[in-house]
Amino acid sequence: MSFSISAIPDIRFGEGALSGLPAAVKSFDGVDAVLLVIDAFLAQSGLAARVSAELAEAGVKTQVYSDFAGEPKLAHLHAAIEAGQGADMVIGIGGGSALDIGKIVACCIASSEDPMHYALAANPLPKNPLKKIMIPTTAGTGSETSATNIFAGPEGKKLWIWGPETKADLVILDSALTKTLPASLTAWCGFDAFIHALEAATNRNSHRGAQFYAHQALRLITGALETAVKQPNDIAARGDVLLGSCFAGIAIDNCGTAIAHNISHALAGLGPVHHGLATALGFEATLPWLVEADTADLNTAAKACGLLSAAELPAFVSNWMDRCGIVRALPAAFKPFDASDLAREMRATENQPMRRSTIRDVTDADIDRFAAAIMALPKGI
Repeated sequence: MSFSISAIPDIRFGEGALSGLPAAVKSFDGVDAVLLVIDAFLAQSGLAARVSAELAEAGVKTQVYSDFAGEPKLAHLHAAIEAGQGADMVIGIGGGSALDIGKIVACCIASSEDPMHYALAANPLPKNPLKKIMIPTTAGTGSETSATNIFAGPEGKKLWIWGPETKADLVILDSALTKTLPASLTAWCGFDAFIHALEAATNRNSHRGAQFYAHQALRLITGALETAVKQPNDIAARGDVLLGSCFAGIAIDNCGTAIAHNISHALAGLGPVHHGLATALGFEATLPWLVEADTADLNTAAKACGLLSAAELPAFVSNWMDRCGIVRALPAAFKPFDASDLAREMRATENQPMRRSTIRDVTDADIDRFAAAIMALPKGI
């Protein structure tokens, strides 16, 4: 079997690695001003001011954009582009939203094009985007190593901008930055990373190159996530989950995802829900069906989780979700919707790549059954 592995950014890992940011910025030629895209609560905690002051000492001016919440929307991208005029580099600090915004606007500032110009690969990305440093503070999305970037378009539907031009030039993984993440978010993000790894290791696009990273991600996350949830100051566990998330991001950058992400993207098309929670719910609902395929890849992935076979995965995952405190419920915003609404979104054009990549054929009857299971969950608890 032949395969190719996409470029992987430079990665610096370790507790306190953020302290090397000013020197890292100065290592790039011609950087006099940066746009810092940072989660609002991190900005309010003083981190944006601290980073700005440290960069100022290095002779670099910082423009800050933090006025966003939830998953990226087109309006957030427009505001970030405006804030970043004149910048030579974009630094993203935060969860997947901060990183995706940063990576997209680094292209749009360089080209002066609107994000919609690049949505769903409508046009080629610029070959000379601004330099990008990505610093995740949640261990889940893997956006720091991915060429895929998600945002909600003008009609609220999830769109993506994909291409190596959006990739980070440098990734800084500082496990200390994840310590303040609440237990629920630690669990949701951690399961998102786990599912990234398992789907990339087992779907139709999977290959040995990506599985090298995916299997290591499975080992790291299964070994450390519960500890990170229950003992938030355990820096070793935090570091393992953060590194596992990064490796899972490399895996999906090469092989993509599958049916659980089809469901989570479809849910996001109906209403606001945390991506990690939505993906975990979709994964648990579809996993018993998925493992019936009993492929060699599924069994090898299960062994990376410490199991004997793929048949053990559904019970293992459900028990693990219980131990990590994941409540199986949807937000109150989903009360007006039913299974037919979710099934419609699962069939939407933008969600078909994830359906097609699933190792089993996903029939319309499967979609209806999965949608019914998800929408039967309690809402608004």
